[in-house]
Amino acid sequence: MKFENKTVIITGGGTGIGRKTAELFVKEGANVVINGRREEKLKQAISEIDPSGKNMRYVVGDISDPSTSKQLVQTAIELFGGIDILVNNTGKFIPTPFTEYTPDDIQSYLDVIVKGTVFTSQAVIPEMRKNGEGVIINTGSMWAIQPVEATPSAVYSAAMAGRHALTKNMALELAVDNIRVNAVAPAVVETPIYNNFLSDEEVPKVLDSFNDFHPLQRNGQPEDIANAILFLASKESSWITGVVLPVDGGVTARLR
Repeated sequence: MKFENKTVIITGGGTGIGRKTAELFVKEGANVVINGRREEKLKQAISEIDPSGKNMRYVVGDISDPSTSKQLVQTAIELFGGIDILVNNTGKFIPTPFTEYTPDDIQSYLDVIVKGTVFTSQAVIPEMRKNGEGVIINTGSMWAIQPVEATPSAVYSAAMAGRHALTKNMALELAVDNIRVNAVAPAVVETPIYNNFLSDEEVPKVLDSFNDFHPLQRNGQPEDIANAILFLASKESSWITGVVLPVDGGVTARLR
């Protein structure tokens, strides 16, 4: 198993991409600590991925609060002996016309996407330095590379562009510590995030309308992104750092 005896922290790990990533890491032998704000989703994820509870734990909390990151690190160390891999996967996506963003909307995107990435990364770096190596992977977004007229999302895109910029800056600063930092940039992936602004009846119709948006003629699935994350976390990618990898069914190739 590729990640046997490795410990992984995944923020936004209760549903969607984060949950699938946790599942694949556990299948490959890793210990995983997941984070989110909804305890019922975290409990459900663990009960379905690792019913024994031997290889998974959760920490409930707002990732924009530095104390949550500290608790994640403490949990990983106490239960599994250290930290090898961090996946910054928190996200929020609600299409909004530019002139309708409120101060609270803007702060929320910065909290969920930018502050959480900074605080959690800062918390794991000392442990990775002790190990002499480490991997940080950020879930970015195609929208940070190219806007889409059908889904106005300027502030979301700006926050994700910030996560992309953090990826490159962290990669350069941490290379001396043998800590690699990369990101994935998905296009439309079928996750529960769309239920935040669409009704249960609307979600299938809207998602179906986006299949042709991708040159590969289908929307992404959580496993598509999780597989890319596991590759970037693996020894097979040991000479890759500072990369924002589009995992988007060819969308950015078409737009360019």
